[in-house]
Amino acid sequence: MSASPTPATPGLPLSRDAAADSGGPGSARSTTRPTPPSSGLPLEGGAPRQSRRRPLTLGRLGSLAFLYLFLLAGAAVMIMPFVFSVVTSLKTPNQFAITPPLTLPDPVTTENYTALMQAPYNFYVPILVTAQVVIVMVVGQLISSVLAAYTFATLEFPGRETIFWIYLSTMMVPAVVTIIPLYVMMTSAGMKNSFLGLTLPLMFGSPYAIFLLRQNFRSVPSEILDASKIDGAGYLRRLWSVVLPSNRPILVTLVLITVVSHWNNFMWPSVIAPAPEWRVITVATAALQSQYDGRWTLVMAATTIALAPLIILFVAFQNQITRSLGVTGVR
Repeated sequence: MSASPTPATPGLPLSRDAAADSGGPGSARSTTRPTPPSSGLPLEGGAPRQSRRRPLTLGRLGSLAFLYLFLLAGAAVMIMPFVFSVVTSLKTPNQFAITPPLTLPDPVTTENYTALMQAPYNFYVPILVTAQVVIVMVVGQLISSVLAAYTFATLEFPGRETIFWIYLSTMMVPAVVTIIPLYVMMTSAGMKNSFLGLTLPLMFGSPYAIFLLRQNFRSVPSEILDASKIDGAGYLRRLWSVVLPSNRPILVTLVLITVVSHWNNFMWPSVIAPAPEWRVITVATAALQSQYDGRWTLVMAATTIALAPLIILFVAFQNQITRSLGVTGVR
């Protein structure tokens, strides 16, 4: 006994399978579409999808090997000076004179670090002076740069763009050109060999910092700023509650750039504050050498001390730095 055809519902078209069962039109051409093999990778709707991973051919394997070798060579070039600094700082002057540069110290000694902290070097004084200078620079530059960038990004006033681009064009002036005028001004005001002489000329917003912050502040949606304005927030409240929280990675990166640049600053401190009690860490390290005595083990110990805080900062805030690069790339 043959199966009865599937009855059609009035007002609804037959499906292809139903048409084939019922012997309707197109039943001879009815075929079943094959299902593609599943790779086990789920789609958004839950259905599997095929993997599109490129096959690992011999040529691609060779290019990857060359790329990794190139990156390892670049990493070695960057790391070797730090390794040399640490290894040399743990040697005695006699070991440094008779052994190859990168050989491990035998025995390991910390007499260079001990000698630095004692008279006549007293290296803790430059460390404290440098830390105080960096703190003042970070606070001063961060406050002034944020306020200036927020003004250029959100406030409307005549000549805003002209003033901004004129100020930004000062980045093309080499810093060494301004050394003599600044020195004359500071000495005339009696600020040579003083903390104000070290900090005052450089503690306000730099063109680079203002440009970086302005571009990021302008990317904040105007709808959010308008909504906060309707809620009664003033200019400073919008800056504190809306603009700054959305640009936290950029602010962290700017703080790190400011710390590194002023921790390593040498030219201006060596000119305005050569006295031993106001030497920063870079000037004090350079003063360890004399014309006839290099004192390389002491210099490398001082260099290692100077590098340690910067390495700790980068390790602690590397996620923020990476996030800021991603934010600027998207914007």
